[in-house]
Amino acid sequence: MNAMASPHPAAVLRALVVEDDRSWQQILTELLTDAGLTTDVAASHETALALIRAVPHRVAVVDLALAAGDHRNEDGLRVLTAIRRHDPGCTPILLTGFATVELAVSALKEYGAYTCLRKERFRRAEFRALMREVLAMPPLSASPARPLPATPTSVETDATPGGAFVLVVDDDAGWRHLLGELLTEAGHRVRLCSSYSEAWGWLRRETYHLAVLDLALVPTPTPAGHVDGFRLLAAVRQAEIPAIIISGVATAADAERALGEYDAFAFLEKRAFSRSLFGQIVAAALASATRTATGRFGLTPREAEVLDLLVEGLTNRAIADRLVISPNTVKRHLKAIFAKMGVTTRAAAVAKAMSEHPPS
Repeated sequence: MNAMASPHPAAVLRALVVEDDRSWQQILTELLTDAGLTTDVAASHETALALIRAVPHRVAVVDLALAAGDHRNEDGLRVLTAIRRHDPGCTPILLTGFATVELAVSALKEYGAYTCLRKERFRRAEFRALMREVLAMPPLSASPARPLPATPTSVETDATPGGAFVLVVDDDAGWRHLLGELLTEAGHRVRLCSSYSEAWGWLRRETYHLAVLDLALVPTPTPAGHVDGFRLLAAVRQAEIPAIIISGVATAADAERALGEYDAFAFLEKRAFSRSLFGQIVAAALASATRTATGRFGLTPREAEVLDLLVEGLTNRAIADRLVISPNTVKRHLKAIFAKMGVTTRAAAVAKAMSEHPPS
């Protein structure tokens, strides 16, 4: 193990460990060596910067705090910035014992980290699987957008009894793992998938209570690349599973289409992601699905929302504004609601809904 290294032949795949704890240095070096990587080790930001400038690395595992005993130290973020600037082909991974969800989101969005790992939840087998995923991809500099992994990445997490089973689909490993962690912490069981085909296969074999999806499931930042996302959203809708969209590059038209035409429960932007809001929306989506499943005329969650607003006396335009959908979409929902309830007018639908669920 070397604290510093001179340049090596380009054919040698190298890894960089930036960590001030000797025990973690040894653990990571062992795992990276087993993955076929020659490892350089730095215990400080300064040493890491020298190594980054001296030789290219295929992957870097960077601790957030590089000052012993100071949990507020964030030199690791400075290292991520240097990697992005001087070694764009390197895949950086943040490893920390002090990570918050907000920090993880910042590392993914602003500093280019591939994922954020917590030391207290570190598992050797999971790290080995992550290395296989990273090494199966071309270097990040080979494409303007992060490429899809070449190997399956579906993972099922455990949960406490009584939790829901949630399908999470995102081709960005960092967001995939972050969303999975939040859902697991909330007591849910999670299936993590990275592509349309992988998720579609699981949809055929398993029953889910909720789906959390990214629309951009191909390596392109353009809206034209959302075809797979909408195809998956259609499959989820057909399975009558409420869907929450978490998107980084979608347009207002995408949001309108997902909420209106595809009946998504909610649409969130990654750049404004909030842990508390996400948790509230997950709870609301699951509660809505439960109400629908217990016998409200066989309506979908969105149709149930439209019916509730109809009972409140809202017009089509007011319903559209409340749900952020078009009036034409409201009309389509009302047509489906009337058919399922066996009525032909708004008044009859309201009367039937009130008879089954009278005001308290």
